[in-house]
Amino acid sequence: MREAQDLVAQAKQQIMEIDVAAAPSVISNAHLLIDVREPAEYESGHIEGAISIPRGMLEFTMSSRPELNARTLNIVVYCKTSGRAALAAQSLKSMGYQHVQSIAGGLEAWLSAQNPIVTPASIDYL
Repeated sequence: MREAQDLVAQAKQQIMEIDVAAAPSVISNAHLLIDVREPAEYESGHIEGAISIPRGMLEFTMSSRPELNARTLNIVVYCKTSGRAALAAQSLKSMGYQHVQSIAGGLEAWLSAQNPIVTPASIDYL
């Protein structure tokens, strides 16, 4: 029987992870930065410019929003530690998105590298 960590390990073999040191540069060139954590996690602080699309709604949101349909979008995803983001990146890749990257170590690595986060006054969900 496979467990969640097995699925994450398999996903990480199939996706492109970027080191947190390279993340600011990669993010600045991305069309879309997606925080796949739950809304309360996003509200507690996120990388500036990130939009909130919880992991459980990712495929549905990407499919239902015409502005997100271009499979050539340059997308960066992250979560708390990189497990959900790896699964999200794998899913986006299987949907045909050609340029998807995940931040290795997630928001925890981002914060450990002393990168800034923002806390919204209000949230716009897609």
